[in-house]
Amino acid sequence: MEAMVSKHAVNDLAKIDRTMRILAVTNAYPTPEAPASGTFIEQQIKGLRNIGLTVDLLFVNRAQAGMRAYIGLRRSAREKVAEFQPDAVHVMYGGLMADIVTGAINDTPVVVSFCGSDLLGENLSGTVRKLVAHYGVLASHKAAGRAAGIIVKSKDLQDALPASVARRKIRIIPNGVDLERFQPLDRNKCRQQLGWQMDAFHVLFPANGGDPVKRPELARASVNLLSHLGIHAEIHLLTGVKHDQVPVWINASDVVLLTSLQEGSPNIIKESLACNLPVVSVDVGDVRERTKGIRGCYITPPNPNDLADKLRLVYSGKRRVNGRIKMKELSLESIALQLKRLYRDLC
Repeated sequence: MEAMVSKHAVNDLAKIDRTMRILAVTNAYPTPEAPASGTFIEQQIKGLRNIGLTVDLLFVNRAQAGMRAYIGLRRSAREKVAEFQPDAVHVMYGGLMADIVTGAINDTPVVVSFCGSDLLGENLSGTVRKLVAHYGVLASHKAAGRAAGIIVKSKDLQDALPASVARRKIRIIPNGVDLERFQPLDRNKCRQQLGWQMDAFHVLFPANGGDPVKRPELARASVNLLSHLGIHAEIHLLTGVKHDQVPVWINASDVVLLTSLQEGSPNIIKESLACNLPVVSVDVGDVRERTKGIRGCYITPPNPNDLADKLRLVYSGKRRVNGRIKMKELSLESIALQLKRLYRDLC
């Protein structure tokens, strides 16, 4: 009996120690038509491959096909698992996609990453979108109950999970930052490349197709107040920009401004800090944690006067911070290693 147990143990260890195979399932990924879509997922997969994992991708093109993209997902997920034989399946967003996959796959550990609105819903959207988002949240709850492992990007998202979901299977793992891509560049050269004025105070706002949750009117109002202080400020909406150009926009700016009603772990904040760009933000997601201890970054209540006051402090300061050192703990490699440990635990 001992010999049989020992043999099985050795076989299990051999399986774990070989190159781990992960099937990533996502409904957002860069395409020629939408190059800025799902770049954080592309980066996460890049990090996993860089540390030696074999990652295959099942892309559900929601942006192109709408809800029809989920027709046949149950079958295609099962077929992909049978063909690829992964050690774990990682669904990289919640909602209906996660509900379908966790219901379809029961012979391989399934991990689900929850990123924001898949657990928080849509509080400022129109009626139809609110209803769709509410259904997505309910689907996320079902997926969380089935999943072998759960990843949330911030503590806010962990708190949004139902109490019935076992906390032992939840890990807080934010998205990593590509420190080779996001690094300090010459400010003036970046402004020349973008055609921005050299002497203006440039505020970068991470817009998302006019999403009201981002509260662009609050950002504009705070920047407009700077003119009363004699500051020539310009706001730039970061939307539809290719990911390899985002570092140029960040480095051309003097500050990044975040006014969102809700977030998980906003990538633009981590990417900006990796470029040593100051942050002015409302207290949302994990921004307070990311900026803690970095002089020149400010968390403020969501009103124009307070936001404008903190922007003025950045204007009067060095306009660069020492954020890159702290972001090293969130490199693609560091986050990929955390994910690998989770996969191994489940295997």
